[in-house]
Amino acid sequence: MKQVVQNYKSGELAVLDVPVPGCKPGGVLVRSAYSLISTGTELMKVSEAGMSMVGKARSRPDQVAKVMQSVATNGVPATYRKVMGKLDSYTPLGYSLCGVVEQVGSGIDDVKVGDLVACAGNEHALHAELNWVPKNLYTPVPDGLAPRHAAFGTVGSIAMQGVRQGEPQLGEVALVIGLGLIGQLVVQLLSAAGVRVVGADPDPARCELAESVGAAACGDPASAAVEAAVAELTGGHGVDQVYLAAGGGSNQPVELAARLCRDRGRVVDIGKCRLDLPWNAYYEKELDVRFSRSYGPGRYDPAYELEGRDYPIGYVRWTERRNLACFLDLLARGRVDVEPLISHVADFDDAVETYRSLKDGDLKAVAVLFRYPEQKEEAGETAAAEAPVVAVPAVRRGGASAPARSATAPVRLAFVGAGNYATSMLLPHLSQRDGVELSTVVTTTALSAANAQRKFGFAGATTDLDSVLGDKSVDAVFVVTRHSSHAELTRRALLAGKTVFVEKPLALTEDELAGVLAAVEESGNDRLQVGFNRRFAPLLQEARTRFGARTGPASLRYLVNAGRLQQGSWYLQQGTEGSRFAGEGGHFIDTASWLLDADPVSVYAVAPSGNEDLQVVLHYPDGSTATISYVTTGAPSFPKETLDLVADGKVLRLDDFVRASVYGRKRWVSSRLPKARDKGQSAELAAFVRAVRTGGPMPVPLESLVATTAATLAVRAGLAGGVPVTLASAR
Repeated sequence: MKQVVQNYKSGELAVLDVPVPGCKPGGVLVRSAYSLISTGTELMKVSEAGMSMVGKARSRPDQVAKVMQSVATNGVPATYRKVMGKLDSYTPLGYSLCGVVEQVGSGIDDVKVGDLVACAGNEHALHAELNWVPKNLYTPVPDGLAPRHAAFGTVGSIAMQGVRQGEPQLGEVALVIGLGLIGQLVVQLLSAAGVRVVGADPDPARCELAESVGAAACGDPASAAVEAAVAELTGGHGVDQVYLAAGGGSNQPVELAARLCRDRGRVVDIGKCRLDLPWNAYYEKELDVRFSRSYGPGRYDPAYELEGRDYPIGYVRWTERRNLACFLDLLARGRVDVEPLISHVADFDDAVETYRSLKDGDLKAVAVLFRYPEQKEEAGETAAAEAPVVAVPAVRRGGASAPARSATAPVRLAFVGAGNYATSMLLPHLSQRDGVELSTVVTTTALSAANAQRKFGFAGATTDLDSVLGDKSVDAVFVVTRHSSHAELTRRALLAGKTVFVEKPLALTEDELAGVLAAVEESGNDRLQVGFNRRFAPLLQEARTRFGARTGPASLRYLVNAGRLQQGSWYLQQGTEGSRFAGEGGHFIDTASWLLDADPVSVYAVAPSGNEDLQVVLHYPDGSTATISYVTTGAPSFPKETLDLVADGKVLRLDDFVRASVYGRKRWVSSRLPKARDKGQSAELAAFVRAVRTGGPMPVPLESLVATTAATLAVRAGLAGGVPVTLASAR
C-alpha cells in the first residue's frame, strides 16, 4: 500500500510503498476514502523539516532539553545515534480521515466490514491507503453524510473541545482570533450554540468566508474594524470569550484578547501561538485563561486510546470519541457545513506536489482533501495472534540439535519489531557485521517496517509474521516488540525451529515462562538468548578478570538511578506491559548473578509507598547477597548505574560503564572511556551470531535465563507478601 511520509532530517516528502498494517485486536482496519490535510499543524511540521539543525533546535527547545539529559545519562555517541536515527526516519503525516472498514479485530462489535467510519489520531488516521484504528479513535458515520465531509471529524473535534472549554452561553458574544481551518469551525460551532461571533484575521478572504458561515463581523486585527464590531455587539463591555486559533510567533493575539475581553471573561488557547501574557492587562480584568487539549478527554491516555477503556459518561460526558460522534451528528443535521471550507481536492497520488504547493503558497487553502482510489487491492494482511514460593521451571529439552547450515553461508536474520531500541542499539551493530544478512522486518505498523528496511537494508518488509516463521532460509528471529508480546512470539518462533534473540523481559508471568519452556520441550529447540547485555560489557568483563576468583561469600550493591518516566510512556501501562522493574529488572539481576557465578535462591523486595523505588535483596547458595536499589527519585545528573562487589578483602567498583576499578593487594583503575558507555550490545550480538553460524552453545545457558526471569517475577510476589520469596527448582 502507499502512505505519505516525511524525513524530518532532510525535509523530503514522499508517497512510499509500505506493508499493510495488521488488524490487531481492539480495532479495525480501515481503507481510506478521504483524508484531510491540516493546513495548520501539518504545514508547520513540513516547514520545520525544511529548517537547518539549528532552526529545528530553536523551534523545539523541549526536545533539546531531552537530548541534553540523554547525553548526561548515555553519553554523546549513543545519544547522537538515537537522535539522528529519529531524525533520519520517515514519519507519517495526517490525523483526520473517513474510510470503509476492511477488517474487524477481535473484541469489536460496534461496526462490521463495509461500514463507513470517521477516524482520528496522528498514529492511526494517517494519509495512507489503509490504517489500523483502535476502538476509541473511530466512530460510525451517520447515514447520508458524505465521506468527504466526515473526513473533517478530527479537526471538528478539536474545534469542539475548544468551544467546550469556553463554556459559551446563549446570547453571549465571542471573538475568534485566527480564521484558518480550526477558527472557521469554531465560528460555526459557536453560531450553532446561539453565540454571536466576531472574527479576526489579516486575510480578507478568510474573513469573508467566516461571515458567510455565521460570523456577525470579521476584520483585520490591526484595523479598527474588529474593535468597533465588538463595541457595537457588547455595548462596550467586551466579549465573553476569546478563542485563540492563530499560529505563529506574534504576541498580538493574546494582547488583542486582553483588550477586547470583558471583565472576568475567558480566553481559550486552541492553536499554537505565542503566549507572553501582558500581566497588568490580564490581572486587572482577572481573565480566566484556559487551554484546550486536542480532541478532548482521553487524548494522550494510552489506556483510553490504545486499550479501549472508555470513561464513564456520568463522570466524563464528552470524551474524544463522543466529541467525534457529536461533530458528525451536527454535520449530518446541517448545523455545521464544511463544504464551503474545502478549497481543493487532490488525488492521493499527487500528495507530494500538493504539500509543496501549500508550502510555497501557490495553493492558498483553508481545507484540502486527499481522494483515494476507489478500486480495491489485495490487502494480504493477517490478524494478530491472539512467604510465598516461586517455582523456577525445569528446562527439559527434546534432544534436537542446532539446525544444520553451511558455515560459509551468511547468517540470515529476521526482526519482529523495529522500535527505538532495535534501531538504535541492535540494528546498527548487525547491519555492519560481515557474514550477516538482514532478511525481513516484521511490524504491525507499515511505516516502521519501511523505515527499517530503508535504513538498514532488509531484503523485505511485512506485517505477516507467519510468512517469516515459515521461511526456512531465516536462521534466527529477533523479538524486539512490546513486553507483553515477548513470550508468545518467542514460543511461536521456537516451535518454528528458529534460533531466537528476545529483548528483555522473556516473560511477564509464570504462566508465560512455562509456555516458553513447554515450546522448548515440545520442539527440542533450546536455541534462545535474552538481551541481558551488561555481562558482555568489555569494561565489566575486564574488571571481573582483574578481581579474580573468590573463596568466600560476596556482598554486591547495585544502584540503578532509573529516573522518572515521561508522561505517556508505554512503560507506564502496567496493566498490559507489566511493571517497570518487570520490564528491565532482569538486566541487573543477570549482571549480579554473572558476577557471583550462581543463580539466586531467594528474593526479598520492599518498596516505599507513593513511588516506584524498590530495594531487592537476592540470596545465593554460597551465602552471597546482592542488593539492587532501583530508584526513580534520584537526581538526573547522578550516574545511572553504579556497582560495588566486595569479597575476600577485594572491592570491584563500576561507575556507569565509563570507569571501573579493583582494590586489593594491587589497585587497578581503568582509563575513563572517552566516547561512550559500552553496555555490551555489540559483544552480545557478536556472540549470538557466532553461535548461530557455528551451531555452538548459546552465549548464556538457558537455565540461567530462566532463573533470572523467575527471580524478576518473584519481586512482584515479594512486594505483595512482604516476606522473602524462595526460588524452588521445579522437579
